[in-house]
Amino acid sequence: MWERKINEFRIGESFLAFFLIRKVESKTTGGGSKYLDILLGDSSGEIVARMWGCSPEDEVQLVKNILVKVKGNVVEWQGKKQVKIEKIRPVIDEDGVNINEFIPVAPISSEDMYDDLFQYVKKIEDKKIREMVQLIIAESGERLLTHPAAVQNHHAIRSGLLYHTLTMLQAGEKISEIYTFLDKNLLFAGIILHDISKIDELDANKLGLATEYTGEGQLLGHIIQGIKRIEKAAHKVGLDEESSILLQHMVLSHHYEPEFGSPKKPMIPEAEVLHYLDILDARLYDMQKALGEIQPGEFTDKVWVLNNRKLYKNQKKQVNEE
Repeated sequence: MWERKINEFRIGESFLAFFLIRKVESKTTGGGSKYLDILLGDSSGEIVARMWGCSPEDEVQLVKNILVKVKGNVVEWQGKKQVKIEKIRPVIDEDGVNINEFIPVAPISSEDMYDDLFQYVKKIEDKKIREMVQLIIAESGERLLTHPAAVQNHHAIRSGLLYHTLTMLQAGEKISEIYTFLDKNLLFAGIILHDISKIDELDANKLGLATEYTGEGQLLGHIIQGIKRIEKAAHKVGLDEESSILLQHMVLSHHYEPEFGSPKKPMIPEAEVLHYLDILDARLYDMQKALGEIQPGEFTDKVWVLNNRKLYKNQKKQVNEE
């Protein structure tokens, strides 16, 4: 029996370890027996687990976002690693486990990222655009420090929204040094505002993890919510109509396709850049996460969010880094 992180699991081995329940659902087998389908997580990743023959007490005790102690085996199911649970119980005080160690969190402190965000706000030279961005950030309050960018998939971590925004700003700044005709006022403001209404779209708990979509989020979505915020804030600070409309267009078009929520494609260069920065940052995040769960020289399972592609972890890069 050994204690390891999820990304160290090997098929056929047994373990005893602590995890955070990310998701849990009660299901019934064809024979009528109940079981729990659980998504376990730690700081290294996630894995599906099954608890067969669960009791009504198990269904009550084992809920989302609690820490549990698990004894189990790593098995293979349909070509993927899975956990067969032998014993499981909620963590007790005597275990001395800190839940913060099990929450996926951005690699940079939220306070440092918030400070860096405002350094980019200062680089917006248009006074009224800058005031409008500052107003929307202020209205977002402390939630911006911890809010995730998604319920699952890219940046679905504590402070994920801020991390996603900051890395896009850093990449956008580099691109603007090459394509000097880009309007950095629009580009920086558009990047900061493109996802900021996910604060209202996603219902996140105190851990900084999204639990579900809000009612308004389901009915409108962060794109429409974002446009409304820009229009309202622009009116308050006296931003000119064209700048307000262009920033609304950037938010409206950043998903590019109607089926993803954007009824218009980008019609200005800054909107085009915003879209591809968003896609690039999301995909590289998902790639890094998937590759972090395997060893050099291995292939990942098919990654659904990356169009069911397998990824390969470069052995040479690992050797060079060492």
